[in-house]
Amino acid sequence: MNDQLWIGFIVFLRVAATISLIPAFGERTVPMRIKLTIAIAFTLIVAPALSIAAPPYSFGVLPLVVLTETLVGVLLGLGIRLFILALQTAGAIAAQSTSLSQILGGAATEPLPAMGYVLTVGAIALAVMTGLHVKAAQLLIHSYTLLPIGIFYGGSDVADWGLQQVARAFELAFVLAAPFVLMSVLYNLALGVINKAMPQLMVAFVGAPVITLGGLFLLFLAAPTMLGVWLSALDTFMANPFGGQP
Repeated sequence: MNDQLWIGFIVFLRVAATISLIPAFGERTVPMRIKLTIAIAFTLIVAPALSIAAPPYSFGVLPLVVLTETLVGVLLGLGIRLFILALQTAGAIAAQSTSLSQILGGAATEPLPAMGYVLTVGAIALAVMTGLHVKAAQLLIHSYTLLPIGIFYGGSDVADWGLQQVARAFELAFVLAAPFVLMSVLYNLALGVINKAMPQLMVAFVGAPVITLGGLFLLFLAAPTMLGVWLSALDTFMANPFGGQP
């Protein structure tokens, strides 16, 4: 097999697995033909930028290369996809805290509260506007330095790395949703005081519109900051996805 074609095939395995999971390019609403075209385009960008020594082609090497490169691509893609899941979790926490969890819940491909859907769409748009395609190409090129071709890492290393990414995603979700949780605590505390002072007043009927309007207003104020924090965390991960370890 031609050396250039062989290297292109190896790069395509990692690129295609990553592209199928990252935001914007890997969404379920994107047709498979479009994803394939994007993967080929990224391959044409990444392959010429590499100065790697690929293992010689043979039927014995082929299964190892296919397995390791696909696994590395999936790991990179999952690491990035967790940032979208963190944002969706933050939206769910915020919606539950402000009684907005059922509005437009089925409008997305996956059932999401309105806040999670708005934040997810806004985050994907922001990531694309700030050069997600360039960052993804740089990440893929840099990944060959961190994870050379044909190297298979142990399950314990992958599990430790995955646990760190999941913990980071939940930490980010709770940080983003913190203003809404704090507002909910203050609202329920005030509601309890009012109910104690005036037991005959139906505070639930009075307070429900207040928490709904307050949640929407807080989303209007906090969304730019939330998306900025999210984008900064995403950029940090894409600049150094393994933190010095696979």
